[in-house]
Amino acid sequence: MRVIAGTARSLNLKTPAGLDTRPTTDRIKETLFNMLMPYLSGSVFVDLFSGSGGIGIEAISRGARKAYFVENNQKALDCINDNIAHTRFQEQSVVLKQDVFAALRGSIRDEVDIIFMDPPYNQQYEKKALEILKDCPYVTEDTLIVIESALDTDFDYVSSFGFIVTKEKLYKTNKHVFVKRS
Repeated sequence: MRVIAGTARSLNLKTPAGLDTRPTTDRIKETLFNMLMPYLSGSVFVDLFSGSGGIGIEAISRGARKAYFVENNQKALDCINDNIAHTRFQEQSVVLKQDVFAALRGSIRDEVDIIFMDPPYNQQYEKKALEILKDCPYVTEDTLIVIESALDTDFDYVSSFGFIVTKEKLYKTNKHVFVKRS
């Protein structure tokens, strides 16, 4: 896995050993960031269920001014910290070693422009996260929430939390769902 574009372009990134994380492939990451480019410059980016930190690092490399990395698996955290050091993005990074839902309730201190989450599939973690995010003061009508999920994940419930799906991008095995406040 590597940084695709920006100031850290072509730097290789570590991934945690084992099958606990699913690093986003370069091809899907490139497609995702092509869609996010208009929102990245100077943004505050949140990478939930961070894994290797590759998505948040890509965001910083492409112009985000700050990224929060939220992860509670120690092997993944070690990997995130190594990748942040390797790309020299320590100044722009906030690494939170905690449960995603606890972090959403009280650890994010900035108004957020983009929230990306890639939770374990078919566990409904994205639903629980959106339920918390609906009441968070750092989520504004301009905040873009992007969820990576299994193709068959249903998002019909988002309107009950005050959100709307603005876009879906389907891939062979998964999808990105773009959500904003309604």
